[in-house]
Amino acid sequence: MPIGVVVSGADPVASLEKVRSLGLSTCQMSVPPQSWWSEKRIELIKKAVQEKGVRISSLICGFEGESYRDIATIKRTVGLLNPSMREERVKKVFLFSDLAKRLEVKVLQAHIGFIPEEKDSSDYKGMVEAVQRIADCCRKNGQFFALETGQEPAKVLLGFIEDVARENLKVNFDPANMLLYDADDPIKALEILGKYVVGVHCKDGKRPEKKGELGKEHPLGEGEVGIERFIAKLKEIGYEGPLTIEREISDEKRWKEDILRAKELLEKLR
Repeated sequence: MPIGVVVSGADPVASLEKVRSLGLSTCQMSVPPQSWWSEKRIELIKKAVQEKGVRISSLICGFEGESYRDIATIKRTVGLLNPSMREERVKKVFLFSDLAKRLEVKVLQAHIGFIPEEKDSSDYKGMVEAVQRIADCCRKNGQFFALETGQEPAKVLLGFIEDVARENLKVNFDPANMLLYDADDPIKALEILGKYVVGVHCKDGKRPEKKGELGKEHPLGEGEVGIERFIAKLKEIGYEGPLTIEREISDEKRWKEDILRAKELLEKLR
């Protein structure tokens, strides 16, 4: 299980250099802006991948207007739940998939938003159809499409995956999100979703203090995930992919310190 980190795609070459400077060999990268989509700049990214010895394990889809400020805002703005934004964003993912093919990246992943528990609702059916179309596009490009966990219980996500019914639909498992959204027990959820997992976030956090609020992220090993049990469970289910550290703070110095401490911890556990 190689150790990696989540990085920005704003300047892919600079991000790859940052990964290398941390002594890591893989990364998940947010989709680079269109200014990086030219043939010349694609070749620059691929050259940097080779020279720095860093593999981009997945591209992370994001959409304009998304906000994770609170639960209500997330439901309104994130992913594919809002029908007024759904079609435009599906077409955006088609473009992201084409870009990933040019970069030779085999996994595209996204938060698709809260999955409705009412399977007869128009929102649920609309999300199923949207993800089917995305998965079909990714399949043609030789890719997996991975759903980020956390905003719903594992059994709800499992049912959704089964309803979409596409072999290349997988999971990027984030144990901390299960706590931040107060959605599930991370270790039990991993048991339920294990066979679909193609990527993981090594991130930590604590459940919210009040119902309906978001919990708080913490440095790896300082939250309620139980990173030792999480890594042990990954081994148990036969996962051999990257352990991708995610730390969402704006303080660059502290970010680097937390990443290096997380790396040291994971090196002892993997």
